[in-house]
Amino acid sequence: MGRSRYTIKEPGQPHFLTCTIMEWLPVFTRPETVQVLLDCWQYQRKEQGLKLYGFVVLENHLHFVAHSERLDKCLNSFKSYTARKIIDYLQENRVDRILDRLRFAKRAHKTDRAYQFWQEGAHAELVLNEAMMRQKLDYIHHNPVKRGYVAKPEHWRYSSAANYFGGEPLLEIDPW
Repeated sequence: MGRSRYTIKEPGQPHFLTCTIMEWLPVFTRPETVQVLLDCWQYQRKEQGLKLYGFVVLENHLHFVAHSERLDKCLNSFKSYTARKIIDYLQENRVDRILDRLRFAKRAHKTDRAYQFWQEGAHAELVLNEAMMRQKLDYIHHNPVKRGYVAKPEHWRYSSAANYFGGEPLLEIDPW
């Protein structure tokens, strides 16, 4: 198995995951870049057995709770695919300032690419029980409220809060 800094100790169990863009760059301020994430999750749910229980996408990072028999493989696939698609989008739209920062931030050992989009790792936390699942979902859904972006969790467009609190969800998730 290749180098990895994130550890999914029990890949068949739900985990709370955080993925952060290099240098905390604000890439998810564009609907097109968020759509890449949503499309990837939708594909993984249908084709790779991913169970997605909740998510939030903020301007420079995301949190989600997920489960699959090979969550480590799903996470690797998610990060690889979304990085490639979003870098392609940034290149097509000549978002040179962000591309320059992603080029500069690339780790020296990453010789197979010009840019590094995601920080290494995903701060994986095993969800041990029902109470911990509720705590993680509450944290995810209240993150935009805590930051002062919205008054209620269900008002944040790029979140699964609408799935839980009523509203029109962007993406089907798996109920917990």
